[in-house]
Amino acid sequence: MRNILFNISYDGSAYHGWQVQNNAISVQEVFQQAMLQVVGCVPDVKACSRTDTGVHARQFCISAKIERNIPCERLTPAMNHFLPPDVAVLSCREVPMDFHARYSCRGKEYVYQIWNAPVRNPFLYGYALHYWYPMDLERLNRAAAHYLGTHDFTSFCTIDARDAGNMVRTVTKAEVSREGDMVRFTVAANGFLYHMVRIMAGTLLRVAQGKFEPEQIPQILEQRNRHIAGPTAPPGGLYLNRVFYDEEVMG
Repeated sequence: MRNILFNISYDGSAYHGWQVQNNAISVQEVFQQAMLQVVGCVPDVKACSRTDTGVHARQFCISAKIERNIPCERLTPAMNHFLPPDVAVLSCREVPMDFHARYSCRGKEYVYQIWNAPVRNPFLYGYALHYWYPMDLERLNRAAAHYLGTHDFTSFCTIDARDAGNMVRTVTKAEVSREGDMVRFTVAANGFLYHMVRIMAGTLLRVAQGKFEPEQIPQILEQRNRHIAGPTAPPGGLYLNRVFYDEEVMG
């Protein structure tokens, strides 16, 4: 038995997120179908995260225990042969048997993309939010800086039927940058709540519109009330950008 860590990337446009759904296609479903073709069974795969419908991943990590002794340099192209063109295995490696793609994860980094130009770019539909009003990056970065540190992020989590659990997360990076007409909000943390990044991005858009002041972010955090933060930004602009593990695992 071997424990394999798969490093994959995918365009989430055609999928209802990562996790298997009863009546909709998911990234997990097509990944497991490829595993069946390559190793002859569907192993119990462990994912680093769950992404929502329409969310993309530049890096997404999966661990799976398999019995077949296929070298990793052959396993990667074999998986890609059976995966659809919008999903790719970038690499794979053997990891210790107690490694778990989710529970061994030390943190993640997300990027939310905003096309900030008067005219929409049709080639970015589903890949970046079109926002045509001017954006003051200095003002936005003053707001984003308040996300840094350890906070209760209840105000930045969609309320649903799941148990609330521990809502405290530590954000290590939160910054807004521009390259031409593309504005990117990059945020890294030891973990994220349901819709947390999209609500953080939506709240920054309220700051851009002058509906919130940057200095109001601490108050929004302290209130622990989803209704006082900004809207949940659309999923298409969101990318899981990096997944962090101990160096000895990633090599």
